[in-house]
Amino acid sequence: MTITKPEEMTGAVSDLPEPDAKASVVDLLERGGSVVVPVGVALYALLYLGIQQVYGIFNISPEQAGIDQATMFGRLVGSLVLLVIAGALLMGVVVAVVWLLDKVTLGYLFRLIQAIRERPWAAAIVGALWCGATYWGFLGYLGLGEGVSMAGVVITSVLIGALAFLVPFRLLRRRPSGRAGMKIVVAAFTGIGLGFALMGQMESDAIAVAEKGQPASMLLSMVGFQDQWVVLNDRESGKVLRDGAQVLLLGEREGTYALYDCAHQETFRISMEATVLRQVTLEPERPDGYSCLDQKH
Repeated sequence: MTITKPEEMTGAVSDLPEPDAKASVVDLLERGGSVVVPVGVALYALLYLGIQQVYGIFNISPEQAGIDQATMFGRLVGSLVLLVIAGALLMGVVVAVVWLLDKVTLGYLFRLIQAIRERPWAAAIVGALWCGATYWGFLGYLGLGEGVSMAGVVITSVLIGALAFLVPFRLLRRRPSGRAGMKIVVAAFTGIGLGFALMGQMESDAIAVAEKGQPASMLLSMVGFQDQWVVLNDRESGKVLRDGAQVLLLGEREGTYALYDCAHQETFRISMEATVLRQVTLEPERPDGYSCLDQKH
């Protein structure tokens, strides 16, 4: 019988391999990527559609305004970066509040969250309700959410979540791969719901610009819409065109300007060689109650 000395046992324990720090970092990146990537892809796709709809309000496409795919990609990526910055601030506040509540409840909040994660039906219910709630962005974009009370929002979310997501999510909770798939689905629907909400707001803001000449919102500016107004002069005669009214410069392509006359609710093109742009104003300040229709004679 061999007796192991305490010194040898201590040495054996100290010789055990330490956890690989790089593996922990990679695992963290993988977990974060499974949430961030679906949200980002969904947001990019819907912001892209939103830009198409914004220029469609002025009866042209972004390409007709001289905005190619590379330019649009750069603008939308910049928008996503700004959303990430804002989202990081919001998530930091949420994490701090949850941590504080956990301390106040002496750790019961964390144990409750762990209990929900360990129970398949409880986790499936939470995920289904969340995905049901994200549909409200889509319903709001369709104009079906106007005048609906908070009770109606909750009932609609519960019905959509229970009918469409509850059972599939419960089945996905059986295996680790299924749980990872559920996380991706929830993240994707989060991005879709937020994307439709932003898309609807972009259209609403563009309509305000088109109908009354109101300043472009921060959201429109964030996705690259230029709120630039000019006065047109004929190059040859020097005569002021359109009675000197300010028109919105949408872009330029193939030697022509794409312009929008807010007073006459008209989109038109005019030759760059025959036209001089004067009184170029970017993001002009408008008085309260301003309407471009007042310029119409």
